[in-house]
Amino acid sequence: MAEDLATIATSVGDIQRMVADRLQNDQAKEKAFDQLYEELRQYKDDFLFQAEKPLLLDLLLFYDSLNWFQESMVKQEMSPDVIADSFQYLIDEFLEILYRRDVNPMEALDTFDRKIHKAVKVEPTDNAEEDYKIKQILKRGFTRSGRILRAEEVIISRKTGGGRRG
Repeated sequence: MAEDLATIATSVGDIQRMVADRLQNDQAKEKAFDQLYEELRQYKDDFLFQAEKPLLLDLLLFYDSLNWFQESMVKQEMSPDVIADSFQYLIDEFLEILYRRDVNPMEALDTFDRKIHKAVKVEPTDNAEEDYKIKQILKRGFTRSGRILRAEEVIISRKTGGGRRG
């Protein structure tokens, strides 16, 4: 009986050591995973920061130009012609930022194409030659890497009383 108790005590002691070892291993694994997840989060944050940094720096330069333009307007230092030229410069500068990201304005077309245009308004016409002609561009369309980023919003003419065109 004493031997059985000694064997049981030894077995219980072995089980306690195994449980303690397992707990220690689980805690070590948990700590390792926590450290790994933290490193991955840091890599992700750094990757995003590095990826966005060039765009953000370009936008900050554009912000500086807008501030300069506003200060010049407040001080009333510019004639209407200089204002128009300066504003065109801001537009060109902004387009340059888009070009650097492979974002380009769509080519201007005379005729409506539902693949690249969004007809916002339709004006009736009696002239068959003006059917589906673009009267006005409301919002310029843009592409990125050859894919439509934003459809061009236009006003088109439609022949009254005519059938639909594909």
